[in-house]
Amino acid sequence: MNEPELSQRDKRADLIIIAGFAFGKFLIHAATNAFGGYGYFRDELYYLACSEHIDLGYVDQPPLSIYILAVNRFLLGDSIFALRFLPAVAGAATVLLTGLMVREFGGRKFALILACIASIASPIVLGMDTVFTMNAFDYAIWAGAAYLIIRLIKTGDPRHWLVLGVVIGLGLFNKIGVVWLACGIIVGLLFTPLRHWVKTRWPWISAVIAFLIFVPYIIWNFTHDFAHLEFIRNATSGKYSSLTPLVFTIGQVMLQNPVSLPIWLTGIVLFLFAKEWREYRILGVIYVLSFIILLVNQHSKPEYLSPAYPALFAGGAIGLERLLSNRPWRWVKPVYSVLLVISGIVLAPLVLPVLPVETYIGYAEALGVKPTTAEAKKLEKLPQFYADMFGWEEKAEAVARVYNTLSKEEQAKCAIYGDNYGRCGAIDFFGRKYGLPKSVGRHNSYWIWGPRGYSGELMIVLGGGLKDKQEKFESVEVGGVVACKYCMPYENNLSIFVCRKLKAPLVEVWPQLKVYE
Repeated sequence: MNEPELSQRDKRADLIIIAGFAFGKFLIHAATNAFGGYGYFRDELYYLACSEHIDLGYVDQPPLSIYILAVNRFLLGDSIFALRFLPAVAGAATVLLTGLMVREFGGRKFALILACIASIASPIVLGMDTVFTMNAFDYAIWAGAAYLIIRLIKTGDPRHWLVLGVVIGLGLFNKIGVVWLACGIIVGLLFTPLRHWVKTRWPWISAVIAFLIFVPYIIWNFTHDFAHLEFIRNATSGKYSSLTPLVFTIGQVMLQNPVSLPIWLTGIVLFLFAKEWREYRILGVIYVLSFIILLVNQHSKPEYLSPAYPALFAGGAIGLERLLSNRPWRWVKPVYSVLLVISGIVLAPLVLPVLPVETYIGYAEALGVKPTTAEAKKLEKLPQFYADMFGWEEKAEAVARVYNTLSKEEQAKCAIYGDNYGRCGAIDFFGRKYGLPKSVGRHNSYWIWGPRGYSGELMIVLGGGLKDKQEKFESVEVGGVVACKYCMPYENNLSIFVCRKLKAPLVEVWPQLKVYE
């Protein structure tokens, strides 16, 4: 479609522009991690614990990101900067792939710049690339798959199917949501000009490659009573039950940056309806089908669809470039670009921990932005994303003070128990500094790791109520209380209980404690 235009361009200059934006994206996060940031994120502490229990799967996620983290810890350590280095790299890769998609479509410099800015200025992507979770890699994988599809369409080289199979397989091994991408590709093959590939062996080989990469996690679920399916069911009916299709739909505009709306809407229209973009219709099908699947689910988090936007930014940027090339509209190009940059800067502190906490609180109030949570939790002045970066070391330190009041004989048989993986992860990570043993817990993979040989004769329990403990133990005393200023309200003012003589052996009670959510 765009080969003549592409051959007349300065390809080297385009690559420099793309690389410059990708490096800029990396620097944003590297600088934040080096000089800003608040603290370790709740999920990061859990991920760190998982990296010490290498397995074929975990209750709430496939294992690829955990493997990556284990290698990262071995090579770089586990400081905040080291922990968040690879998410920054993955974020830069997503911007790079977005720019490369524009280049493959034949977009000129304005389209390149606009698509890259939109990719960087997306608040949800800025936030997810800030901490170590599976999501940063998920975005890069979706963008990589879209780029491979474009290359396949342009070149007709069947070898791209092999690489695509690897990318989809690794994507599934990182996050189950790649299933929506795979479904979009399948439907797109059947209902777009790419259907001729179905009669060849290449898509089928690609599917087999993806399945073989993903099959270890399927086997893990078979051997663990389909733990991930139970987790999804419980999360949907529990902590995410307040989410609605309307919240999901509105979230698409807010999370991608409202100013970028004209870009990705243009991308959808072009991919689905423009005759000259007919060969790339599969990219529109992937987005629409993923949107429908998540909408029908009723309780999907808005950010689940975010990995699908780089391709829309690429196509939409070219559509706007051509629309605004007419003389009466040329002035819109620089104005809109500047507006997009300014909006990204304004929104960045809401998802990027660059401001001192009190400054952030005042800033958010000035913008009229109220604290948010996807889990229907009570909030105070910080959104859950930020509040979950506070209070963890204080918990480990407070537990250590109680633990150190015990005799050496008592310490040897004392289990430290936490109700959720954040508390357990805090004990495991920060507890090294304070001489604490590894914790036990009932939440997600901590339950699978079991009671670690403890009998329940003596336990320090972080959080919960006194009455509940008295029903289960013969003797309970409050050893201390731990407070944190900015943490989630339900993580503040936690009692630390010293519990003696569990009324039944811990190994017998353990099956009743399981919480997957």
